[in-house]
Amino acid sequence: MIGIVDYKMGNLASLLNSLKKIGVEATIVKEGEKLKGFDRAILPGVGAFGDACEYMRQTGLDEAIREFAAQGKPLLGICLGMQLLFESSEESSGASGLGLLKGHIERFNPAKAAHTIKIPHMGWNKLRIARPSPLFKGINDGDRLYFVHSYYAVCDESLAIGKAFYGYEFVCAIEQGNVFAIQPHPEKSHNIGLQILKNFSNL
Repeated sequence: MIGIVDYKMGNLASLLNSLKKIGVEATIVKEGEKLKGFDRAILPGVGAFGDACEYMRQTGLDEAIREFAAQGKPLLGICLGMQLLFESSEESSGASGLGLLKGHIERFNPAKAAHTIKIPHMGWNKLRIARPSPLFKGINDGDRLYFVHSYYAVCDESLAIGKAFYGYEFVCAIEQGNVFAIQPHPEKSHNIGLQILKNFSNL
């Protein structure tokens, strides 16, 4: 069963409904102690990096997520959930992320873009598969996913399984052992997104 971590950021109902649609049993988890009872976990979310870090620290969810990952169980971060897996973010100076992935979160920089961009990056965009991953089974290079974000991960290229282009290329999907992360929202990406969630549930 999948535990969906609730840290008071974003609407979890759409993710829960998407998992139910593909026949995957999932439950929203609000207490860190209960997370250990699941065999997979998803860290979703939309909101501010610093606020999320502070809430997880105060409630002990941060340590529960680290312990879950340390046990080798599959963990998936989505959107803000992906960013929280890293060490820090330009959005919230001084806030410490979960540190499960080495790297930093930066804001899109229009000065670096090959064309004019609006922030946030919002809408459908093509996925470029950087290397094979079980998360992308049945997914094709160029398939479109739905994005809503102003920040993206800057990390070692070896972590990347997927990239996208918005003014410039950025990492949008990661795999490191049992830890997976994706910047776009699979629960808003129709059949392609449902396939990604199904792949994660089969890990």
